Amino acid sequence: MGSHSSVDRVRKLQAGHNGPLKKVLVANRGEIAIRVFRTAHELAMSTVAIYSHEDRMNAHRYKSDESYLVGKGLAPVAAYLAQEDIIRIALEHGVDMIHPG
Repeated sequence: MGSHSSVDRVRKLQAGHNGPLKKVLVANRGEIAIRVFRTAHELAMSTVAIYSHEDRMNAHRYKSDESYLVGKGLAPVAAYLAQEDIIRIALEHGVDMIHPG
């Protein structure tokens, strides 16, 4: 854990990021989510993806640091609009902010 935190510290210094926001959940999929993840990583932030059952193999899930199923049993579009489920995931996993995508 020590070396990981040192690497994080160096990344944050290089990115000029020293604020309290460390983890972002992107409530979208596809290229939009991937672009947000790329920017967040440049700012030394951790990223969280959500995905519907149908999107479980999509690239955005694998480009994030963490990913979680959202809207179980719902159609893909409805899953990404399941506000209570998205907020639950954010709270359970220490997310500081939610990006709507």
